[in-house]
Amino acid sequence: MTETATETSTHGVQLTDTAAQKVRALLEQEGRTDLRLRVAVQPGGCSGLIYQLYFDERKLDGDAVRDFDGVEVIVDRMSVPYLDGSTIDFEDTIEKQGFSIDNPNAQGSCACGDSFH
Repeated sequence: MTETATETSTHGVQLTDTAAQKVRALLEQEGRTDLRLRVAVQPGGCSGLIYQLYFDERKLDGDAVRDFDGVEVIVDRMSVPYLDGSTIDFEDTIEKQGFSIDNPNAQGSCACGDSFH
C-alpha cells in the first residue's frame, strides 16, 4: 500500500530583498500575518495579458509557493509558465513608486507597461 502525499510545487519567480521588505511593511501596516503575495497573469490589456499582484489569504489547489524570508509568494498553476524566471522588485524614486515585474518571457509590451504578450 502506497501513500500519496500532497506536495506543494514551487515556481521560478524571484522577489528582491527590497520588494520583500516592502511587502513585510505593508503586511505590518495591515496587521495581518495570514496574507501572501499572489502573482498572476490574466487575459486583458492592449497586448493580450496583464499582471495581477495582490495580497491573498487563500491557497488554492495547484498553487505554487515560494518563501522569501517569511514572505510567501504564490503563483497559480496556469500563470507559472508565463512568469517563470521573472523578478518582482519595488521602486521608490521621484519618477516611479511601486512594484515592477521583469519578465524574460514577455515578447513585447504596450506603452503603458501594464500589458504584455
